[in-house]
Amino acid sequence: MKRSVLVLIIALGILPALPRSNAWAQRGETYAITNARIVPITGPVIERGTVVIRDGKIAAVGRNVSIPAGARVINAQGMWVYPGFIDSGTTIGLTEIGQVPATVDVNEIGDFNPQLKAIVAVNPSSEIIPVTRVNGITTVLTTPRGGILAGQAALINLDGWTWEEMLVKSPVGITFNFPTIASGRFFDPETFQPRERSFEEARRQREERLQRVRRLLDDARAYAKAKRAAEAGVPEGNAANARDRQSLLVNPVLEALVPVVEGTLPLIVVANDARDIKAAVEFAEEQKVKIIISGGLEAPKVASLLKEKNIPVLLGPVLSLPRNEDDPYDSTFTAAKQLYEAGVKFAFLTNDAANARNLPYHAAMAVAFGLPRDEALRALTISPAEIFGVADRLGSIEVGKIANLVVWDGDPLEIRSRVRYLFINGRPVSLETKHTQLYERYRNRP
Repeated sequence: MKRSVLVLIIALGILPALPRSNAWAQRGETYAITNARIVPITGPVIERGTVVIRDGKIAAVGRNVSIPAGARVINAQGMWVYPGFIDSGTTIGLTEIGQVPATVDVNEIGDFNPQLKAIVAVNPSSEIIPVTRVNGITTVLTTPRGGILAGQAALINLDGWTWEEMLVKSPVGITFNFPTIASGRFFDPETFQPRERSFEEARRQREERLQRVRRLLDDARAYAKAKRAAEAGVPEGNAANARDRQSLLVNPVLEALVPVVEGTLPLIVVANDARDIKAAVEFAEEQKVKIIISGGLEAPKVASLLKEKNIPVLLGPVLSLPRNEDDPYDSTFTAAKQLYEAGVKFAFLTNDAANARNLPYHAAMAVAFGLPRDEALRALTISPAEIFGVADRLGSIEVGKIANLVVWDGDPLEIRSRVRYLFINGRPVSLETKHTQLYERYRNRP
């Protein structure tokens, strides 16, 4: 019944039909981008080179590459080919219009929701997706927000009819909004009056929240131990009994945390202040869990500690104000340079959805304030791929990797440069967006 009503609504034009990406018509075809300046990221620049795309992968790259018979050829003379950029922290697919609650699905009620999967909430038809990808961003980490343990972050490509087609990796990690020491004047919801919170009270409240996380991780360890014991105690041949016993043990919250306490899944710790970053590192050492710092605008202040513990940073947004009123005006602009000089692995994030398209300019600002350009490009491509454990599939132009490629008519860190061709999963993707549609609609009006 519902399906019949939906078909009728689309037929009457009340809602637009949702067309598949025009790239699906080219599934399985071979493409060759020729005469281009190819920037592999992990190797030297190839002048007047060729990239061959077959079955969604990079089949060949180099100067003297034979073009397969029947391949669709793109003459990219005077253009640059880069791997698609990766935004290491967004809410793309989880939010559309901030003032329309029905389009926002970034958090849930409660402090502890590690079992929630961002990937299943992704809206592949979001208008934000094409706007983002036409500026060279082909992959993003979409992250849940809210609470203390917000849920499981997912790495997605920005093209696909369903979230399954967009998926690169999930979970990448569990978002941990690290409790901060928030002292000073605040609005008390219990009394509906402003009041002052002392540093000692704020520190105590932070410790209480961390203690709740400790107990939850201890429960996850006990849960994992109980499951192993139950499975080991089932006699051979009693598979049905094993399944029944396992079903009695399943706890979604603790189940999601087992990979964390076993060291196979990191906590993505959202923290910007140096004090919080240092406390997060100490917490990780105490609990013997892996962490990735997200935000990290004051990470340079504890860079030696991050380097020593081999903890990467998802840095940003770079285009933001200093954290403190007595910080230098350029403290966020120079953060990437300082992390690079300290030997800390980092990648850029926008921490946004609608403005994730500006990712290249976050990197460009870091370059303007001292970060080597090549390192900025690495922080947009191979570095996040390495941090997320997908460097064998993404992040550079190498044979065998997924063909997420962008053909630019200039330097991608320069705001005047434009994307001329875009491939995601080896398929050409339309450069049409809501913005271009509106431009064409109104540019010739009298």
